[in-house]
Amino acid sequence: MTNIPETGRTPRVQIRLVVIQILVLSLLGTLGGRLWYLQIREGAEYAKEASGNHVQQVVEPAVRGSILDARGVPLADNETRLVVSASRTDLLKQKDDGKAVLAKLASVLGLSAEEVEQKVRLCDAKTPQPCWNGSPYQPIPITDEATAKQALQIRERAEDFPGITAEPEAVRRYPAPGKSNTAQVLGYLSPVTDEELTKAQDTDSPFLRSDQVGRSGLERQYDKVLRGKAGVTRYEVDNLGRVIGEAEADAAQPGSNLVTSIDARVQRVAEYELNEAMKEARKQHDRNTNENYKADSGAVVVMEAKTGRIVAMASNPTYDPNAWVGGISAKDYKTLTGKASNYPLLNRAIQGQSAPGSTFKVISTAGAVEAGYDFNGRYPCTSSYSVGGQVFKNFESENFGPISLGRALEVSCDTVFYGLAHKEWQKDGGIKPKNPNDYFFKAAHQFGLGKETGIDLPNEVTGRVPDRQWKQSYWDANKDAWCKSGKKDGSYVEKIAYENCLEGNRMRAGDEINYSIGQGDTLVTPIQMATIYAAISNGGTLYDPTVGKAIVSADGKTVDEIEPTSHGKLPISKTTLSQMDEALAGVATRGTAAWRFAQVGWPQDKIPMHAKTGTAEVYGKQTTSWFTTYTKDYAVVMTISQGGTGSGASGPAVRNIYDALYGVSDDGTIDKSKALLPAPQASLPKIQTDGTIKSPKVSKDPAKEQRVSQEGAPEPDETQAAGTVQQNTSTNRDTRRRRRRRGSRRMCT
Repeated sequence: MTNIPETGRTPRVQIRLVVIQILVLSLLGTLGGRLWYLQIREGAEYAKEASGNHVQQVVEPAVRGSILDARGVPLADNETRLVVSASRTDLLKQKDDGKAVLAKLASVLGLSAEEVEQKVRLCDAKTPQPCWNGSPYQPIPITDEATAKQALQIRERAEDFPGITAEPEAVRRYPAPGKSNTAQVLGYLSPVTDEELTKAQDTDSPFLRSDQVGRSGLERQYDKVLRGKAGVTRYEVDNLGRVIGEAEADAAQPGSNLVTSIDARVQRVAEYELNEAMKEARKQHDRNTNENYKADSGAVVVMEAKTGRIVAMASNPTYDPNAWVGGISAKDYKTLTGKASNYPLLNRAIQGQSAPGSTFKVISTAGAVEAGYDFNGRYPCTSSYSVGGQVFKNFESENFGPISLGRALEVSCDTVFYGLAHKEWQKDGGIKPKNPNDYFFKAAHQFGLGKETGIDLPNEVTGRVPDRQWKQSYWDANKDAWCKSGKKDGSYVEKIAYENCLEGNRMRAGDEINYSIGQGDTLVTPIQMATIYAAISNGGTLYDPTVGKAIVSADGKTVDEIEPTSHGKLPISKTTLSQMDEALAGVATRGTAAWRFAQVGWPQDKIPMHAKTGTAEVYGKQTTSWFTTYTKDYAVVMTISQGGTGSGASGPAVRNIYDALYGVSDDGTIDKSKALLPAPQASLPKIQTDGTIKSPKVSKDPAKEQRVSQEGAPEPDETQAAGTVQQNTSTNRDTRRRRRRRGSRRMCT
């Protein structure tokens, strides 16, 4: 067989082989270069990332620190409860989005299916409570009140409840020792939101998705120290998610404890007396409106005069902060935020604003002295004062003749201050001022009004001093509306609008006259007035009110005391301060508050009492009751909206608070064994070696025990029928009130 040469084909094959070899070598070179880059140059970084892909984190929430009263009694702490939670992620993996599982869960827990479904839905602008405002990837608590039987049912039938867990967890508790609620001061918690997570991620105190955050009160103010730091354990897992080892663990750091200056016993008495005073006021007839007083809200503050520390702070209406624990129900949320309940979440001690009435006269007195008027001069206290055809009357048209400023404070004579304010208005240039001195307005600012006191609670309001600057700003904002609605010959409101349209930015004589007795557009808060009267007591120092007293680490080794701080001094000389102090003592011994103290058995020689009554008129509403008082130890201020006169509505309750503090009986004798706090608590509670804080026992109800010791007969329990409680309480209080009305029956502003 003859071989035929493949002439012309061999070179082409060789070329192809060369090309293929070049391609193969290029690919091998590229792969080798990439392999070098990944394993050598960037090997450590990718190894770290690869390791991270096989690590799962388990978060252990930190135990939140407790909030304690001045003696170590827990006002807010933690307890272990069986918490049933749902994983929204697992539920959404099911065909019906978990509706069948939630329905089964509802039947086990004794809840409606709709209620359970609402708790796991996410909150947004269109979704009302209840809903979940935390992370959608975090287990959502359905209830923290599951019984052991319910939890066992869920755990034993896990296949019927995919995505549902029942575990013991530490949850917040507000124990209300001795029935002291302290709701608005303590505040409440709710889950962290995605917005908060993002905002805090680059700070020194980032949130975890499982965190609960303080939303108001002390829980919010001291959230960072109370929250602690959650523990994170990192586990190595294989590609099937099985744990093959522990990578590392950061132990949870429990939050610090907050010791407050609140005394739970005094807090209970303050809350009880405020509520009783409001109930009593609703039984009294208002002759101006021909109906009973509404007494729709109120507040009381008990403050240490020499430090500004808060011993008790109560606001009414109130609520149970435990309603927020484990998620709030739709019914409770509606109650707490609705108009019908008069917004119980508000802390009216720091957020309630109203005209101060005659309690403001200490400021007007300081302004008058600064303007050159002699404290002991003689000023006409007539039954009325006329300006431009308008008549301003004294309370009940009383006439005391020429009296000093001190006596004007004692009997609360309006017309003395009308006359002084009018004269200063004229000196300042009247309706067309020229470089006005504005002594009365400057005094208010120097006393700290129109701005925050600096209390360590969130959302404090400033009140209002209606000076010339405010009037101009207010007129600029409302001029168009006034000019549109005002009528020269219309209704009272239309006439006022007409006048305001023309000259609402001008300081008129009537404006300054009303202002001098705490009426008109002046607004103050109870905490501002408590700060002022405490300053008069302590010699003139305006302290920043404080509730927090010390921050104690969980192990008890670190104690950071919160020292009292001042934001100024009263703008009066020592002489004027002494004269004012004497006059305010006269209010309690021979003035408008004498029928609550000196005339009914108060030991003035042992515990000098100082007071000022106030009855503020509010257009369209009933009068606001104010009662401001102080001793060398405490300042106590109470106010009741639409409650009547100062000494009439608030007076008995304030007297009862002092009786409880000092152990004073109706006849004026002092029983120290019954005194709750005859002197402010200076020391901190005892911290034991394990870091726990020793707590004394608290009686079931200090307020009722105080009533028993004062009146000699027990009162009905609060669980009895409301009619019985009111009838018996009214009898006891009426008997006591008759005893305290000996001597003078006059109720003044």
